[in-house]
Amino acid sequence: MKFRRFTLEDCHNATGIVLIIDVLRAFSTAAYAFSRGAEEIRLVSRIEEALALKSKLTNAKAMGEVGGLPPKGFDFGNSPTRILEHDLTGITLIQRTGAGTQGAVRAVNADVMLATSFVTARATMNYISKLKPEIVNFLITGGMGNDEDVACADYLEQQFTGQAVEAESFIKRVYAARDALQHMEEHPQFPYSDLDYCSRIDKFDFALPIERKDGFLIMRPVRP
Repeated sequence: MKFRRFTLEDCHNATGIVLIIDVLRAFSTAAYAFSRGAEEIRLVSRIEEALALKSKLTNAKAMGEVGGLPPKGFDFGNSPTRILEHDLTGITLIQRTGAGTQGAVRAVNADVMLATSFVTARATMNYISKLKPEIVNFLITGGMGNDEDVACADYLEQQFTGQAVEAESFIKRVYAARDALQHMEEHPQFPYSDLDYCSRIDKFDFALPIERKDGFLIMRPVRP
């Protein structure tokens, strides 16, 4: 198995299987939203798109951020801590973030896409392994300087290739990452507990494939 890495700038060149990684916090938050009963998540690029779609769908709410904060008209931000406070049973979420959802929108030539983070790592691997790919592409949505996303790619690559993995070292990389700094300031939209929730490796037994359907990008949990 071979591995390639892309960013938001060149992910349109990625074909085949693309693991779209956003650890802090989009796809960690998405996983926790499903654990609270969300029906599906639709991924979009723009705030206006999210709000328009929310107005058209029954039982829909908008979730996400601009600069880490929920835009006006959004029901939820981008925090697993905060999303766990809500019962989302039967809710369709429309998610817009500055990194994770942008990757899904821009990976236009991917055949298979999965929203990826540490909390769904093993399930993602199991889902992909059944496809027996020759190449796995990692889309580092925060850029190569976002060490938590790079760490997740490193972790998955080592697991795929059967290397010994010390989970604690990867958890430390999340806490030491640049984007972790804003969680040290006791801001309500950047709770410190998010770092714990986002670094719980294999917390969930489902993967998060993203399907293109009727012009939408739709995510639902799948247990491989």
